[in-house]
Amino acid sequence: MRFWFATPLWQRVIAALVLGILVGYLWGPGAESIKWIGDLFIAAIKMLVVPLIFFSLVSGVAAIGDLRKLGAVGGRAVLLFVITGQIAVWLGLGLGTLFQPGAGLDTSAIDVGEVPQSNFTGWTDMIVATVPASPVQVMADGAVLPLIVFSLLIGIGILMAKDEGTPVARVFDSGSVVMQKVTAIVMELTPFGVFALIAWVTGTLGIPALLALGQVVALNYLGCFLMIGLVYVAMLKFMARVPVVAFFRGMVDALVVSFSTASSSATLPVTLRCLERNVGVGRSVSSFTASLGATINMDGTAMYLGLATLFGAQIFGIELGFSDYIIIAVTATLGSIGAAGIPGTGLIMMTLVMGSVGVPLETIAFVAGADRIMDMMRTTTNVTSDATIATTVAAMTGALDRDELVSADDV
Repeated sequence: MRFWFATPLWQRVIAALVLGILVGYLWGPGAESIKWIGDLFIAAIKMLVVPLIFFSLVSGVAAIGDLRKLGAVGGRAVLLFVITGQIAVWLGLGLGTLFQPGAGLDTSAIDVGEVPQSNFTGWTDMIVATVPASPVQVMADGAVLPLIVFSLLIGIGILMAKDEGTPVARVFDSGSVVMQKVTAIVMELTPFGVFALIAWVTGTLGIPALLALGQVVALNYLGCFLMIGLVYVAMLKFMARVPVVAFFRGMVDALVVSFSTASSSATLPVTLRCLERNVGVGRSVSSFTASLGATINMDGTAMYLGLATLFGAQIFGIELGFSDYIIIAVTATLGSIGAAGIPGTGLIMMTLVMGSVGVPLETIAFVAGADRIMDMMRTTTNVTSDATIATTVAAMTGALDRDELVSADDV
């Protein structure tokens, strides 16, 4: 038992993935008898969605501290968070549409039961449904958009209440921390869930399912590299006007830590140190923008949610129209905002995005095994986005000390 917990979770997950593939390949369709273990894991993930979004979003908005901060610094930062998040999710949808990783996979052997229906039949329904008639009913039903709207309103209300809202803010801060701990507990089930699910998928669908999963992993990395190499580099070069190579050299410690830990929150102290000491971002901007970004700015996660949802629609033959793409873009962006900066929350947010457009949650069985491999690159993308936006905002507001920026010639 001591050896089990002494081994990093990601190593246990990778071992479970390999073992599950071998067991599924040798056992064949009989591997379905252990699928219940994976179902238990998915149920535990679904259990976390509503409280995690509620506490994380309210806490994230309340962390702004003062509505006046949503001015020169906060306004620019939040706007860039939203814009890059939308670019990321549409990039994921674009890659999924272009390469069709789930097309042609025969899933007739899998009984998905009753496919959930989209909550929206038109634009007006979607707009009206965003206003919760009963917040309690919304939480009970797991309705995503009205829950997000209600959470944002609570956070704004706390800011407007100022000192009188501080005790409530502390409650949500504590709730957010508690939910992160609960999430960490559930994530300990990941090796067992991954083993059972990947064994079931391999035994039922064979090697073609693994090849489809490999395409998703490759597209996840491709999307992250495109975000970093095109979007963030363009922001640094044309908006912040800083040497790109020097920036990445200055941030290399944070990027290495983010890739190894798959946690934006765990990387935050290193991110702040690199921004202030190596890049020259003023502390007032770095502490606010990077800290808020670690909470609500998850471009890599948004891109992945769009890609994974489209993958699920393809393997199960769900037709999605442009209005569904819009819903995916909205829920993936807002869902990534509600994602805690710890490993594994991409799987949790996946349930809310897929449920909003009627994609079977059995899709999680396909991607759960390789989620940690993809999560490492997604987190690196998230941290790069935080640092890029902090640098850009600092350049816009005159809080960037360019003399502190590490020279491209430095080692």
